[in-house]
Amino acid sequence: MTDGLYPRLTNAFPALATEIAELLCAEGEPLAEVIADLPYHGPCTCTATCINLLTAPPGSAGPSMIQLERDGVDIIWLSLDPCRTTITDIEVLDGRDLGPGAQRSG
Repeated sequence: MTDGLYPRLTNAFPALATEIAELLCAEGEPLAEVIADLPYHGPCTCTATCINLLTAPPGSAGPSMIQLERDGVDIIWLSLDPCRTTITDIEVLDGRDLGPGAQRSG
């Protein structure tokens, strides 16, 4: 399913989307409910080394973020919109290979 322009994060990165939803649920975070509807806007291109996956247009993030941990180590950071109602980008910190969908084209 897409919104006409962008695939859903759940289609582009199903395992990652599931993991994020599970970690948010475990923390009692209501944003777990938005994961299924997040669009995937592609990898961030702000710098050559940025590893964020955009789930909103560039520049949509506010100052808030959620840090998700496994065994006491941050593995994923989620940037939130200014109203804290959706996730604007995802930074995967544990070095996992997300495949070609996370790579810049060019």
